[in-house]
Amino acid sequence: MPESSTKLKSWNQNIACCQWRGVTCDEESHVIGLDLSRESISGGFDNSSSLFGLQHLQNLNLSFNNFNSVIPSSINKLENLTYLNLAYAGFWGKIPMEISQLSRLVTLDLSNSFLLVELEIQNLGMFVRNFTKIRQLFLDVPETFANFRNLTTLNLVDCQLIGMFPQRIFQMPTLSLIDISYNNDLHGFFPEFPLNGSLLNLLVSNTNFSGQLPNSIGNLRHLSFLDLSFSQFNGSLPNSVSNLTQLVHLDLHSNNFSGSILSLGMCKKLQSISLSDNSFTGAIPANFEDLVNLVDIHLHNNFFTGMIPSFIFTLPSLHEVHLSNNKFEGQLYDFINASSRIQWLDLRGNHLEGPIPISLLQLTNLHDLILSYNKFSGTVELNMLSKLRNLTTLDISYNNLTIIDASTPLTPFPLFPSLSSVSLASCKLTSFPQFLKNHSLVHIDLSNNLIVGTIPHWIWENNFLMHINLSYNYLTDWEKPMLNNLSSLFILDFHSNLLHGPLPTLPQSAVYLDFSSNNLSSVISSKIGKYLESTMFLSFASNNLQGNIPETICNVPNLKVLDLSNNSLTGTIPKCLIAMNGTLSILDLGRNKLSGTIDFLPGLCSLRTLHLNGNSLQGKLPKFLASCATMEILDIGHNRIHDHFPCWLKNISTLRILILQSNKLHGSLKYHLQFEILKLDQVYYQDRVTVTSKQLQMELVKILTIFTAIDLSCNKFEGQIPEGLGELNALYILNLSHNAFSGRIPPSLGNLKDLESFDLANNNLSGNIPTQITDLSFLSFLNLSGNHLVGRIPTGTQIQSFPADSFKGNDGLCGPPLSQNCSGDGMKETPSPASNSNVDTKNSIYWNFISVEVGFTFGIGIIVLPLLFYMPWRTRYWKFVDGILYHTFPQLDFVHERRGGQSYSILRWKSH
Repeated sequence: MPESSTKLKSWNQNIACCQWRGVTCDEESHVIGLDLSRESISGGFDNSSSLFGLQHLQNLNLSFNNFNSVIPSSINKLENLTYLNLAYAGFWGKIPMEISQLSRLVTLDLSNSFLLVELEIQNLGMFVRNFTKIRQLFLDVPETFANFRNLTTLNLVDCQLIGMFPQRIFQMPTLSLIDISYNNDLHGFFPEFPLNGSLLNLLVSNTNFSGQLPNSIGNLRHLSFLDLSFSQFNGSLPNSVSNLTQLVHLDLHSNNFSGSILSLGMCKKLQSISLSDNSFTGAIPANFEDLVNLVDIHLHNNFFTGMIPSFIFTLPSLHEVHLSNNKFEGQLYDFINASSRIQWLDLRGNHLEGPIPISLLQLTNLHDLILSYNKFSGTVELNMLSKLRNLTTLDISYNNLTIIDASTPLTPFPLFPSLSSVSLASCKLTSFPQFLKNHSLVHIDLSNNLIVGTIPHWIWENNFLMHINLSYNYLTDWEKPMLNNLSSLFILDFHSNLLHGPLPTLPQSAVYLDFSSNNLSSVISSKIGKYLESTMFLSFASNNLQGNIPETICNVPNLKVLDLSNNSLTGTIPKCLIAMNGTLSILDLGRNKLSGTIDFLPGLCSLRTLHLNGNSLQGKLPKFLASCATMEILDIGHNRIHDHFPCWLKNISTLRILILQSNKLHGSLKYHLQFEILKLDQVYYQDRVTVTSKQLQMELVKILTIFTAIDLSCNKFEGQIPEGLGELNALYILNLSHNAFSGRIPPSLGNLKDLESFDLANNNLSGNIPTQITDLSFLSFLNLSGNHLVGRIPTGTQIQSFPADSFKGNDGLCGPPLSQNCSGDGMKETPSPASNSNVDTKNSIYWNFISVEVGFTFGIGIIVLPLLFYMPWRTRYWKFVDGILYHTFPQLDFVHERRGGQSYSILRWKSH
């Protein structure tokens, strides 16, 4: 018993062993666990050890010791073991075959043992065949496998292997199969493969293997199955790939490969090609016409260019064609001898143009036809698709097509008997297609059309409907009865129409409900919490809703996004809102008529965005908000909050946007602003917020990129501007205008390298403009007017490009862009006494009486202009909400949309 073994030394025969350190017992005092790891035990033990009498032992950990002995074969007596850890325990010799009799093992760790021990058997399969429950197998250095001279199959799928995989194993002359897939923490590189390698199947998917494919991969001339998907490989495919003439299955998707795929055309036995989610370029090679055995081809999410060759559709065995989200262009021409087996055709998200070829509409076995987000033009009569009797998914949205539905309400049979999903968004429809009436559809998207009038009641008679999107139309009402027995409806999107009247009855099954931007006018039902048991997203924004927000809305158990902004809601904010089950992520109650204090019940806060801008809220900011550890946007501007600066906000490390403008906040900013997220080189931003910048109010909507802002304008803050602001180097907007700040402008603000809008107007700042301000090379708006600054305006690449109005009202400033010259000492030239008196009088009258009003007016509007006319900011804003919703709802996904010749990424609910 070594002196350093504290556990063994503490064992006392006079005390029940269940009380010994390292020993675990069950309720019947049976020893079921023994942990003697890291105890520096030496001397070993043999088959006579009393350890093997612990018949109930389930967990044995002897790792990190120095036994300096062989592993006793009596280990098989511990037949109830589920966990055995002998890693780095100092064992040597052969691993006894008896370990393989421990059939209940879930975890076996022999890490580093392979440096000193070896398997007693030559067949690894015999050794592990009884491990039917094994979930974790740690062998640490499987180099020993390379010594198995007769080994033909090595299968280590999902063994949670970690570290570097030995390259020698890939060079074993007898191996025909290597499958080490689904070991996400396993790293490695391919070696130089030997001539005439014996490998038939090589699977390295879902690992951290990286590097380029060696040219010697062409030596594996017998290889028929190659799967490298979901790894980190890069570079181009070597030309030697053309030597893999026996290759049947090739899966390289979700890597970092690039370059052309010309060499694959020589692999004429290929049946499946999956190259999606890489960076491949160039055209589809002409020699692909020889791949007559090809069953499916997946080239989506790359950068392929050129025209899609017609022969693709004539390959005789082809079932699936996935070419979406590339840069294919030009026209699709009609073709003859089309493969009658094609079932799935996905060409969305390219630059294809011209009419849709008739040949495509004659692929009678087609199940999924997806042509959205291209430039197809012309008129499509839905009757032209009548041969596609097996069609389940039809998506021709967002092209330049005009859809004509010639069917009538009296059409006796479904046009597409199997149709379950139809997307005809942005197809210039003026009415609901009648053919939809006879189908049991699961998904309907008719958004961005010209449909007017009422929503027909037959839509609600479809008991299979799960997703309906009628947004961006001119709908005014719905036929009654509505929403009866819709137990399957999950997503209902009616936003941006002309719907009027009271809120409709809401389906209890709905997860996503969006009625925003309509003319609905009523109070919110007090029973809303009862009706929305499944709802995660709820928006009634931009309507004419009135009355109070009912307390029962807090009873919606799964709500993550609640947007009631831009209505006429009154009363107080329910105290229970933020603390409701800790699920609410986005709360937007801005631009209403809410009053009272911001007073929330304590509880678990999961808020990422809180918008209360534009109400009549009073009192102080609740310190409870400091517990919202994931808060990214806090916007309480344009209220009547009377408080000091909330220095406790510095504890919210994720805060990106802080808007406190136009309140009654006062005092100094003596606390250091330590918002850690604003010190990052790059951050992302999400939702809708109104910030004062560039003398206009900008409503930043849907943002997801690097965009951060602090707006404390139009309050009564005083004292010096903190030097610590210069540490927030991710700021894009800083607005401290219309306060009472004094002292000098901190030179540290020159560290805000990404700053685009900088407004300190109408304060009591004095001294010189620091030369460091000239380092702000991205600055597009600067306003220092209405202060007491003096001296020469610093010379820089940016600062002289701003108008004189950016500096006026500072009587002591001189130099360009002002017309007032500087004297030799850099100070403003002194005019004659008479003239000076005149100027002072004029300036005094102008700035004391006019500048306050004019400056305030411009300050309130500081946000809109950049959003309307400055494309980078507008783009960031529109992407912002999408980002939060994308991470909040796994059911959402980005799709590509083309409008006005431009391509956009739009967040949509997944249809299948």
